[in-house]
Amino acid sequence: MRGGVPVTDVHDRPFRFGVCLFTPVSRKEWVEKVRLAEELGFDIVSVSDHLGMPAPLPTLVLAAEATERVRIGTLVLNTTFYQPAVLARDIETIHRYSGGRVEVGLGAGYDRKQFDAAGLPWVGAAERVAHLEETVGRLKSGYADAAHPSEAGQPSPPRIMIAGRGDRVLRLAARDADIIAFTGTARVRDGEGLRLGNLAEITDRVRFVHDLLGERIHEVELNIPIHRVLLPGTDDAAVSDVWQNTLDLEPEELSELPSLLRGTPEECAEQLRARRKRFGITYFSVLEPEMMAFSKVIEALR
Repeated sequence: MRGGVPVTDVHDRPFRFGVCLFTPVSRKEWVEKVRLAEELGFDIVSVSDHLGMPAPLPTLVLAAEATERVRIGTLVLNTTFYQPAVLARDIETIHRYSGGRVEVGLGAGYDRKQFDAAGLPWVGAAERVAHLEETVGRLKSGYADAAHPSEAGQPSPPRIMIAGRGDRVLRLAARDADIIAFTGTARVRDGEGLRLGNLAEITDRVRFVHDLLGERIHEVELNIPIHRVLLPGTDDAAVSDVWQNTLDLEPEELSELPSLLRGTPEECAEQLRARRKRFGITYFSVLEPEMMAFSKVIEALR
């Protein structure tokens, strides 16, 4: 045990790095953007699922067409917006046509304003998680029904990421996910948005998942977003999280947060190695504004 979190041989697992791109641009600019992410060494290009941003599934198709190596994914689909069987069909199709490069990220939805904007009823967490569970089931069974392993070139099923903070979602993820994504957020009232969690809160969620996984920890990849990359020269006098909440933390506290990086690229690389050893987290994602800064950390690691 270290810091309350069981340490296993997952700390030897290679790193993977993702970037979530979401700024609406022209087709030409989008193609250039995803190709740049691939050139910078990112392993996964993801898209988000918010009204007012590009539709995620068509955008994934274009990302696949524009790139050769990088995997494509969602960070994450609000499954409550979708009928499970139809969504499973669409994901299976994109996975097949992309040459098996899809890693689908799924969540239960957290922002009541998004539901209001979509004209959908806001339902309780238990009902949203039940819908997420049904979606995961349809993805698994639907792909099994559609796939014919004897066919030449048939890709293996898409890897499933389940993202969330609450006990219900993390129990589902520990049972069914290939990748478990921690949000790095604090506990808030359901439907009232998000704010960055402190070290104790994040450690509690990681420990909860380790306990649930048991030996399955060797099969499951753990992910967390890096919300800010504070390289030298960055003004961190009043650091805010991605939801514009001010973080009243000392520099040492900022450096300890698993979802922040602070220092030179080499120092940030060491912070990632330490987090892999302490938490077993090996897959880190950044949002688009941090892409160039994080690429320097990737270079320092590799």
